[in-house]
Amino acid sequence: MSSSAAQGVSTPAKLSVIPQHVAIIMDGNGRWAQQRGLPRLAGHRAGTENVRRILRACVEYGVKILTLYAFSTENWSRPREEVEGLLALLSQVIDRELDELRRNGVQLRHLGTLEGLPDNLQRRIREAIAATAAGDRIIVNVALNYGGRREIVEAVQRMMKDGLTADQVTEQALASYLYTAGLPDPDLIIRTAGEMRLSNFLIWQAAYAEFYSTPTYWPDFGPEELYQALVAYGQRVRKFGGLPPSGVSQSQ
Repeated sequence: MSSSAAQGVSTPAKLSVIPQHVAIIMDGNGRWAQQRGLPRLAGHRAGTENVRRILRACVEYGVKILTLYAFSTENWSRPREEVEGLLALLSQVIDRELDELRRNGVQLRHLGTLEGLPDNLQRRIREAIAATAAGDRIIVNVALNYGGRREIVEAVQRMMKDGLTADQVTEQALASYLYTAGLPDPDLIIRTAGEMRLSNFLIWQAAYAEFYSTPTYWPDFGPEELYQALVAYGQRVRKFGGLPPSGVSQSQ
């Protein structure tokens, strides 16, 4: 992943602050396709192509963890043809990209449940996770068949099965049972296509994440727009419920 991946974009050195963990709600694929008179699946295909660009840019900018919202538990309600096409497309993407991801130090992780996914896709996901386990350049979490509420419910169920008592149920304990156990919460959540909601994405982990929305549809969200989101993040004052650090204006 060379610096040419983000040609025309200011270098990471010019960013005042770089978030460790960036999460993206990749929205607008279907609308992108409809604007062009194409089937919705063409938009999803363009969206998967864009993942490569953004992943390379994240490495270029020094982001250490990237979480992508690929398919929610609610997406099953979409037309069957679209769902089947999208899941088949995800299998193809794994096959096409796996070798390059491994060579470039990308560690893939899955957030969500494999239950209900096609057997061949489940197998490819497990193989991709195993094949990239040694990656140490960037962690990429793929939220696939993922729902934030379901994640919390499953975490509580596992805590109960493990016999935790009421006084052992703390924020730290619950966090250790989430899909993201061992990872820092996202610093920045980006949503494309102009929407202003989380849509059941990382609802526990996003408690103090900075939120950035852009009207750009995901297939058109390139490295330059990612850079602008990172610049905006660097201008925020993160107080975590407290007061700004000494010397920082309240209005920032």
